[in-house]
Amino acid sequence: MTKAVIVGAVRSPIGRRGGALSGLHPVDLTAQVLNGLAREVGIEPENIDDVVWGCVSQVHEQAGDIARTAVLAAGWPLSVTGVTVDRQCGSSQQAVHFAAAGLVAGHYDVVVAGGTESMSWVPMGSPMGDRDAFGPAFTERFGSVPFQGDGAELIARTWGFTRRQMDELGLRSHELAAAAQDRGDFDDQIVPITLPDGSVFAQDEGVRRGGSLEKMGAIAPAFGADGLIAAGNASQISDGAAALLMTTQEKAEELGLRPLAVVHTAALAGDDPIMMLTAPIPATEKALKRSGLSLSDIGTFEFNEAFAAPLLAWLQEIGADPALVNPQGGAIALGHPLGASGARLMTTMVHRMQADGTRYGLQTMCEGGGQSNATILERA
Repeated sequence: MTKAVIVGAVRSPIGRRGGALSGLHPVDLTAQVLNGLAREVGIEPENIDDVVWGCVSQVHEQAGDIARTAVLAAGWPLSVTGVTVDRQCGSSQQAVHFAAAGLVAGHYDVVVAGGTESMSWVPMGSPMGDRDAFGPAFTERFGSVPFQGDGAELIARTWGFTRRQMDELGLRSHELAAAAQDRGDFDDQIVPITLPDGSVFAQDEGVRRGGSLEKMGAIAPAFGADGLIAAGNASQISDGAAALLMTTQEKAEELGLRPLAVVHTAALAGDDPIMMLTAPIPATEKALKRSGLSLSDIGTFEFNEAFAAPLLAWLQEIGADPALVNPQGGAIALGHPLGASGARLMTTMVHRMQADGTRYGLQTMCEGGGQSNATILERA
């Protein structure tokens, strides 16, 4: 049976909103990451059939099929196509699923999957503007759709999480990310980005050091005076891009490429679009059932820390060992560039599995509309 394998995984360093990457056009950011991937793997771009690319806010500088635009900006041959995917925060994880399916079906020999989001250039919510994006039939069924932060508030109150519990998770994220930076864990996965002024940006800039629960507890709630969600227990608004080169085992051997991981299982799940962020629970259950693996078989997890509350709910319902989840920090510390986050998590997980000799890793994330992707990788 044909299997889809990952032979390369890179990412940009993640920039804060208004930070180091805020002066670089998102197309040029994407092009640099694509070229960094080709250099890392040692493949000529002419061998790549397609670029499947996640991006949530596909307007303004990220409009016009940014995947194809970036391919051309990177100087790749005109024969290399690109398509842009939107499954909200899971867009680039979905890009991996689409790429894997295309490889197994024989539609591709070699494909890039990944994503980008420059939230400094195109703020969250820009595609909707002041228009009604949902329409009367949806509204009649569900009412008005809250912001994702309101969904996190609902989760916190439904599961009974305290502000302190969520702040503890946020502090852990920063401490683990800082330790990973200090060890050089991210060095091999990061493509240094040349900025318009000629300087080079090479380290995630959202990680905060020297934090404490007292400092976090002093941060004002973000969604109402009596709210539980605050900046210390929520992901950062960020800029970044990430990319994975994928092929089949047979093609990898033909091209002399070393597989890093096999896409073992891919699953999707939907849940309440108002609470919105709980679908990783059924997605994980579905992925485990489909894979034939048990929870104890999974040696590492990546769960996107859009907010602390959905991760805490997932931990409680799934029963995963917290020590195995986001052991190098998550989006609360590293940032959450929406369309890039799925590929960023997977890049980090692939490199960790290689370094630690972990056989199976599972990644999942909450997504707009009450959806979730879950992916199980097997180290090659």
